[in-house]
Formats: sequence, structure tokens, C-alpha cells
Amino acid sequence: MGFFDRKKKEEFSMDPDSDEIYKKIEIHHRYSEGALRFVRHPLKTLFEKPINILYVSVPAGLLVFIFGLTMALQQGGPEALLTNSFIDDVAVFTTVIIVGPLAITDLLDGRKITSIEAALPNFFRDLAGMHESGMTLPGAIHLVSQAEYGSLTPHIRQLDQRISWNFAFIDAIRQLGKEIPIPLVERSVDLVARASDAGGDIVEVLRAAGKDSAEYVVMKTDRKNNMFIYVIIILASFAVFLFVVMILVSSFLKTMADLGAEAGISGQAGFNLGGFDLAQYIRIFSHAGMFQGFFSGLVAGVMGEGRVSAGFKYSVLMLLIAWATFRFMV
Repeated sequence: MGFFDRKKKEEFSMDPDSDEIYKKIEIHHRYSEGALRFVRHPLKTLFEKPINILYVSVPAGLLVFIFGLTMALQQGGPEALLTNSFIDDVAVFTTVIIVGPLAITDLLDGRKITSIEAALPNFFRDLAGMHESGMTLPGAIHLVSQAEYGSLTPHIRQLDQRISWNFAFIDAIRQLGKEIPIPLVERSVDLVARASDAGGDIVEVLRAAGKDSAEYVVMKTDRKNNMFIYVIIILASFAVFLFVVMILVSSFLKTMADLGAEAGISGQAGFNLGGFDLAQYIRIFSHAGMFQGFFSGLVAGVMGEGRVSAGFKYSVLMLLIAWATFRFMV
């Protein structure tokens, strides 16, 4: 608690009603930060950042895994962990329950970020044009807030509300940067705030911020388009791996298993394949396919969008494809 807060508390403590108001404000601040914020605003906090969904998905996934593990041990004992593919199904669905919601929320958050980044240059250019035409800055912001800028629109309307409440433009625009924790927005807002604070021409500053953000969006789009071919290569490599394994199992391994069964029945010497376990080989290949699918998805996310979390959607998709392939097709 700072000096100003202590001073205010001393002043409020002289009046019982003011002291009660101060206590309510203090409780509000306490429930607006940290873990207590989740108690008061569970849904809002849960979807505020993609990683926050793990507070729900991780316990749910662990419950499923413990329940499935208990069932496997009850049915076959500890040996079932090595011989029964049911535990593989449990592990797959546990992973999907934990990572799947994170992949979905990260995908939605990525689309929101893309929408904001694409609208930011237009916002700065429109604001600069209206202010240059003779409108006051508050009037230009109010007029711009009536337009549609995708996911940036509600934040612009909050900016207009702060200006209407006699907030200084510099304070209001800096608050906009704090509300949108995106590097491009933070950099552009900081540029506008510093230049305005230094007494520069606000129109030129807004145009410079719009040009800088537009160049950033173009560079990011070009990078994504250029790297998309590598994402396709990763997905195609995974598909080729599954196809080769299916051919290998259906043509070679099953033939070896049939020969082993016939040799065991006839008792032929020198050609003993009686111990050939086809199911064990299929299970080993299924593990290889699921591991390759999951981690190849993470690599695809890094190469395609520059973020590991962006690869979770590919990981979940390829993991389920590998599981379904070996569960129902092999």
C-alpha cells in the first residue's frame, strides 16, 4: 500500500461510513487480482488468456486418467498396462481433454489478435484524417468509435468513453495499450503517447503509427504465407507414415503372423515363428504414430505461426487420426 493509499485510509477512518466504503474498495481490489479473481469472475478469468483454461482441463484430464487406470488395473492387474491397449485409449483421451480446450481457445485468441492487428492501421489512419480535417481529437475518436473495426471495436468505444469522462488523451491511449496485451498494440500506443507527451504533431504521429502497424501486418502475413508450405510438408509426412505402416501391417506383418501360426501347428523345424506377436507390433507402431503426430503438430505451429501453442490444434488432430487409424483400420 503506497503513501497516498495510507493517507486516504487515515482520512476515511475518521468517518465510519467512509471507512466502510474503503473496506469495500479494498475487497474489490483483492478479488480483482491473482487467484481470488477466479472466485469472483470464473468465466471471464477462464477465457481471458488461453492458458487459463488449463485450470479446468488439467483436473478433468487427470480424473479421466485415474478412472481409466483404475479400470485397467481391476480388469487385468499391473500386466494390463503392458499388454492391454485400453490404457492407450485412456492416455489419448486424457491428452485430448487437457490439450483440446487449450487448442480451441488459442485458435480463437489467435483470430482475435489477427483481427485487432489488421484493424489497428485503419483506426490510426481514420483518426488522423478526421483530426486533420478540423475535428477535435475527442470528436474524431467519438466518430471513429461508431465504425466497425472487428475485435478492436469494443476497445475503441471504451477509449471514447474515457475521453468523454475528461480523461487526458495520453492516459486514455495508454490504458488502451494495457487492455490489449499485444506487442503491436503496445508498441504503437507507446509511440503515440510518447510523441503526444513531447508535444509533436498528433496527426503525423498517428499516420506514422498507422504506417508502422500496417508494415508489421504485411510482414507477418508474408511470413505466414511463406511458411505455410512447411506446415503442409509436415502434415503430408505424417500421412505418408500412416499409409506405409498400414501397408506394412496388412501385407508383411500379417503374413509373418500367419506363417508363424502355421509353423507352430505343423511343428516345422528351422522356421519357428510361433512367438510372433502381431498385436504387440501394431501397438508399437501405434505409439510411434501417436507420438509423431503430437510432436509434429507442435513443430508445425512453430514453423507456421512462430508459437508452440499454435501447434496444439495440429497435435490434437493428428493424435486422434493416428489413434483412430490403429484402433479401427489396422
